[in-house]
Amino acid sequence: MGRSEHAPALTARSAGLVGCRQCAQAWPAGTPSCGRCGAPLQSRDAKSLQKVWAWWTAGLLCYIPANLYPMLQTRTLFDTSEATIVGGAIELIHYGNVGIALIILFASVVIPVGKFVAIAYLALSTRHPSPALAHHRQLLFEVVEYIGRWSMIDVFVVAILASLVHLGSVADIKAGPASLTFALSVIFTMLSALSFDSRLIWDQVGQQEDA
Repeated sequence: MGRSEHAPALTARSAGLVGCRQCAQAWPAGTPSCGRCGAPLQSRDAKSLQKVWAWWTAGLLCYIPANLYPMLQTRTLFDTSEATIVGGAIELIHYGNVGIALIILFASVVIPVGKFVAIAYLALSTRHPSPALAHHRQLLFEVVEYIGRWSMIDVFVVAILASLVHLGSVADIKAGPASLTFALSVIFTMLSALSFDSRLIWDQVGQQEDA
């Protein structure tokens, strides 16, 4: 018996349809906007990877000063101190708040660095697709999108402290310059992840199956 032939999987694109990236409703190709949620419809974003790398680079450029400049500026009657993200976490460990320090390090160092690596991997992987890893890349993309919102924990902590600890000339806490660059870095990496058209993963796999 000869080798069995497998028919290529039917996709919305090959069927003349375009799927909405917001609500997943399928519409005839050429439909300008989704009739369910109103989002613009586009079969593929031809400039997806360019947008990904542009936002990714902007996020990385903001993340560097976010770790070099102080995140928090504390002024008391007798002293003024500044703390970076890592320096503040080390200080918390010194005072016995190991759990809080680990949360800050995880949310402000591990997650952002992991997002940079993951987004870069997803963008580069479209050049060298692997059918066996397509599902894993899709899952990685969904995880990156989900955890992006939790990267703002440092900015939230600084904002809460600045609003609560304000005792005139006795004590004052202000957000340092790193808080702005860190917030921008988080926003830019979120935009980078949102710019990635995950359908590119499956397009490349489909091309390999048809070859």
